[in-house]
Amino acid sequence: MTTQQLVTEIHTKKSFLCIGLDVDLDKIPPHLLKEEDPIFAFNKAIIDATHHLCVAYKPNTAFYEAYGIKGWMSLQKTIKYLNNNYPEIFTIADAKRGDIGNTSSMYAKAFFNDLAFDSVTVAPYMGKDSIEPFLAFKNKHTILLALTSNEGAFDFQTKKINQKEVYKTVLETSKTWKNSENLMYVVGGTKAEYLKEIRKIVPNSFLLVPGIGAQGGDLEDVCKYGLTDNVGLLINSSRGIIYASNDKDFAKASLDKATEIQTQMSTILNKVS
Repeated sequence: MTTQQLVTEIHTKKSFLCIGLDVDLDKIPPHLLKEEDPIFAFNKAIIDATHHLCVAYKPNTAFYEAYGIKGWMSLQKTIKYLNNNYPEIFTIADAKRGDIGNTSSMYAKAFFNDLAFDSVTVAPYMGKDSIEPFLAFKNKHTILLALTSNEGAFDFQTKKINQKEVYKTVLETSKTWKNSENLMYVVGGTKAEYLKEIRKIVPNSFLLVPGIGAQGGDLEDVCKYGLTDNVGLLINSSRGIIYASNDKDFAKASLDKATEIQTQMSTILNKVS
């Protein structure tokens, strides 16, 4: 998917909502455990209920890898279902990969060729030769961890080296890499106050923003500093939507929660258009 296709979808739906499909068998409605593939059954119900309200889905691969081959098969079925039935939806493999060049090439092939995701999250610690193999794929997007929403982000990301925070160095350096136009960045919603500085470095790049809702991030604050002419934001909500109910009405509850967030987004977009 091209960036322009994503932008068009955002304006069509008046939404920049990304829904995280982080499936924990201990949290899904008990009646689904009787299904042949409970994870896929859960995902399918959530997707069918909410696809018209969001522009992206983001399975966190750890929640599938934890169940071994069965979990990986559920992930394959989920992405195939999305690509076949809702090809307009932007898909994110939240895998946070990052390794030396040859290994990164294989990771990229796994997520872009085999699973056919539109994008994958990666860690920047090993530098350009670990990221450029992902960037080489046409119309695929590499989402670089820049400033994350967890408490441990302050251990390294905001530390200063030569009077400059590490996350700023990551952003600036990444712009020099080959095919850097295929980069997006993860910026935690709990770090909204940093967005003004981040936008000085990457004024037009898309930002994937987790941490809204359950982790305490505020949508209005993120939009105040993060919105661009092309919107430039994908706001992720996982637990707050997919676990809105643990009963047989779980899909309807997810629909209601997604509608609430999309309505907020529509209001914000109408104000700035």
